[in-house]
Amino acid sequence: MEVNLSDAAWEAMYSPYDQPTYQAVLQLLKPEDIVLDIGAGDLRLSRQMALIVNKVYAVEINSFVLEQGLTSCEPLPDNLIPIHADARAFDFPIDITVGVLLMRHCVHVPLYLEKLRRAGAGRLITNARWHMSAEAVNLKAERASFKKAGMGWYACLCGAIGFKEGPAEGWSIEMDGVIQEVADCPQCTEFESPNFPELP
Repeated sequence: MEVNLSDAAWEAMYSPYDQPTYQAVLQLLKPEDIVLDIGAGDLRLSRQMALIVNKVYAVEINSFVLEQGLTSCEPLPDNLIPIHADARAFDFPIDITVGVLLMRHCVHVPLYLEKLRRAGAGRLITNARWHMSAEAVNLKAERASFKKAGMGWYACLCGAIGFKEGPAEGWSIEMDGVIQEVADCPQCTEFESPNFPELP
């Protein structure tokens, strides 16, 4: 029997990651960081981040999973603030410097990117774009217009990734490892979420 889950159902499922994935995130953090952990689950990663950064806000929509994280281990570090909320509608704290989003199937990356930028965060550490592990996306980097970008792989601020076509003779093997950060790609309008009001 084939199971067909909606995007919302996929995102509501709790999917813990292994320690090597968590370690890849931890290596991208700085002691002065104030982290917003989006979809914090049972707080396993949040607890580890709290040991090396200034502060962690851990946002989780699933109250059962969050409660497991609150009661199954040692007391929470003083700099870890658990929040039971839907990150899509929750007002992000304005003191955050970095967001963390471990959710390979996430369809709300554009919304989270925009909310993080508006809150003043400088980076998003995620596995929702390219990597099976984790990457740090610079939210303040200059981005070329998609129309002006050259042939090759691109990642857009809306969260979309893809390949911009061009003449075969213009391609080189070195270009395969280069990702162009762009804005206003063809998928931008497709990634607008109809379920939530436009942010002010």
